[in-house]
Amino acid sequence: MKFIIDMNLSPSWVAYLEKEGWTAKHWSTVGAPDTLIMKWAKENNYIVFTHDLDFGAILAATNADAPSVIQVRSHDIMPATLSPRLVKVIQQFQTTLENGALLTIDDIKSRVRILPIK
Repeated sequence: MKFIIDMNLSPSWVAYLEKEGWTAKHWSTVGAPDTLIMKWAKENNYIVFTHDLDFGAILAATNADAPSVIQVRSHDIMPATLSPRLVKVIQQFQTTLENGALLTIDDIKSRVRILPIK
């Protein structure tokens, strides 16, 4: 799987995701507003990883079937704290993410919505 990490998350996430054997790029290497990141991610088969609710809103407003988005709704978004849980949830929902989904992870639970959001 391939991930584009939004600017509101640390670039250090790249190393954590790559350690799991995935491809990861930070937003700063693409350099585009949210709508263009969504377009880029869809065209290049990347999953958007963010701490921003805008991406879920874009999916809902556009009725898009891709790209998948993982949004973290936690106060501690640093890789050292969150990465073990994030990796486990990504592995659990890998097929769903590959087929188009909005995955939300908060401090207590995670939930997934299949795209397009209706």
